[in-house]
Amino acid sequence: MISRIDLRGTAFPEGGIDRDLLPRAELDVEAALEKVRPICDDVRHRGTAALIDYAHRFDGVAIERVRVPAEALERALTELDPAVRAALEESVRRARLVHRDQRRTDHTTQVVPGGTVTERWVPVERVGLYVPGGRSVYPSSVVMNVVPAQEAGVGSMAVASPPQAEFGGLPHPTILAACALLGVDEVYAAGGAQAVAMFAYGTEDCRPVAMVTGPGNIFVAAAKRLLKGRIGIDAEAGPTEIAILADATADPVHVAADLISQAEHDPLAASVLVTDSEELAAAVEKELDVQLGATKHVEDRIRPALSGRQSGIVLVDGIEQGLAVVDAYAAEHLEIQTEDAAAVAARVRNAGAIFVGAFAPVSLGDYAAGSNHVLPTGGCACHSSGLSVQSFLRGIHVVDYSREALAEIAGHVVTLAEAEDLPAHGAAVKARFDWKVPPSK
Repeated sequence: MISRIDLRGTAFPEGGIDRDLLPRAELDVEAALEKVRPICDDVRHRGTAALIDYAHRFDGVAIERVRVPAEALERALTELDPAVRAALEESVRRARLVHRDQRRTDHTTQVVPGGTVTERWVPVERVGLYVPGGRSVYPSSVVMNVVPAQEAGVGSMAVASPPQAEFGGLPHPTILAACALLGVDEVYAAGGAQAVAMFAYGTEDCRPVAMVTGPGNIFVAAAKRLLKGRIGIDAEAGPTEIAILADATADPVHVAADLISQAEHDPLAASVLVTDSEELAAAVEKELDVQLGATKHVEDRIRPALSGRQSGIVLVDGIEQGLAVVDAYAAEHLEIQTEDAAAVAARVRNAGAIFVGAFAPVSLGDYAAGSNHVLPTGGCACHSSGLSVQSFLRGIHVVDYSREALAEIAGHVVTLAEAEDLPAHGAAVKARFDWKVPPSK
């Protein structure tokens, strides 16, 4: 069911392993751009009417309005299963603990007497938070988007999630309940590229936002790419992925369960095991067959995901080579199930989030570790971070120089301006000293 790639005996070049040798889903965001462009343009020009039309076309739902009424939010929270509410409340509590510690404070550096530069951290004024629908319901994504935005001090936020025919054209009630639990009262029944366009351009109901965050399908990713610049984005999130670096000490039951846990998201989800133990690889293959016999979503999601080109077992010569492989892969989620797992994890450079040891499965991070589960995919973890408080903050440099402090450096400023053939830059300094610029020290 799951393929093998044998890298044993392969000499890795000094620059690292070729990423094309590793499993990866095909995700052509560029091709999807031409499909989402007319949708976004339509929302820009027709606003709410376009959103209503797309709800019927793409979601099979006839709706009369896009904004979710306040009473629907209140009802969803009132009717929420008490056990689910308790679990969400604990997830929120833990997420707040972690994200509150990510807050930044302003810092002032005295460069010279009378000359300071302050880095001031200012939250984005308004954000749009996307919560996917479709195959599954993700109230956890409400928590992961809203909590860091709130802890960053974002003053205005709106949530969008696809309308559901089963629930009268509203988003799933558990998503609505999570919004109500977090105090978010601006929620829209809109999905896909049209929701991103709504946030970017605004409609009669929804004011434009400065930034859009949250995972979604390829059309959400394409709309983010198309509208980036008009809005800030967190990332172009693709299908979820897990990589597990394991040795002979790992339990094949745990490894198989964790590979399956990500495969159940989507037929394009990636599940990758990197190991130096052929015995473990064989045991995991057998355990996958055993566990699939008692698992839901096998034929429509899990089996296609595990058998797809994006998944596989990669055999390596040792943990050293294994580290090179997982760094090249740059997984969204990386589990370390090896001897001395903490020390091995400390050497990883590229991953969205790292889960250390046998008792930190990715599922914990998805819901209640306190970490964020909105993470970079498709190898983007080599240059991008997951969603955090910092995602919603902008650093602004505040420059405050006295006349004396400027006079001390004026000569150097003028010299550099003239070296770049920008004499007006130097003149702007000279004007403050009646064209008499003292020599710089």
